[in-house]
Amino acid sequence: MHRETIAFPPALIERLARARSVAVLTGAGISAESGVPTFRDPGGLWEQFRPEELANVQAFLRNPDLVQRWYAYRRRLVREVAPNPGHYALVELERLVPDFTLITQNVDNLHRRAGSRRVVELHGNLLRSYCIDCGRSAEEVDLEAAAEGRPARCPACGGLIRPDVVWFGEMLPENALAEAYAACERAEVFLSIGTSAVVYPAAGLPLEAKRAGAYVAEINLHPSAIADEVDALLLGKAGELLPALVETVRQARGSS
Repeated sequence: MHRETIAFPPALIERLARARSVAVLTGAGISAESGVPTFRDPGGLWEQFRPEELANVQAFLRNPDLVQRWYAYRRRLVREVAPNPGHYALVELERLVPDFTLITQNVDNLHRRAGSRRVVELHGNLLRSYCIDCGRSAEEVDLEAAAEGRPARCPACGGLIRPDVVWFGEMLPENALAEAYAACERAEVFLSIGTSAVVYPAAGLPLEAKRAGAYVAEINLHPSAIADEVDALLLGKAGELLPALVETVRQARGSS
């Protein structure tokens, strides 16, 4: 099948072709192309709740079985979808660049499933859980009670088990944030993909990289809040643009 040629900004290709350090930020847009659903399914059990009412510590302590069931439902949904060509293109880009860091706001684990190795998860990972009392990482079997409507508890100490995600009102993990900022400082090229750039501190990362000297490109269906400040704006689906971009860069690196 003939693939339509996409004209990318020459400066972007030139920078990526010679870059030794690249950082990427991904948001919900790239996951949406895999069919990751929104928090509520119309007419479903969870339509009556807003995410803010469930994704916080107070709600969890007040009604742990309800919150755990919601997360059991969300885990099931993300397991039913698969990484898309955009995810796989980023795996290929990682293989081309000596120093590559993928920073994501998504909690769906799709980047890791696609094969990305250097992943910084700013908001955690939906498929990980831990005990709020002893900190023990939970196994899948420990969560079975939640799917059955009973509070899931730690087999070691009896404490409640919560998902390893950042809830409303919580700080981002210090180590993840530090790693993200360090990647911005090193990056020669920074790609912002599928993010609206309105949720901080993640929204500020592209401009942090730009201030440090990086060439910043945005890939989005619609311009983000910082679109006027980036060096290149590519409008379209990540699953269509990224494979073509990485293939173009591969050819440029091979001929340089």
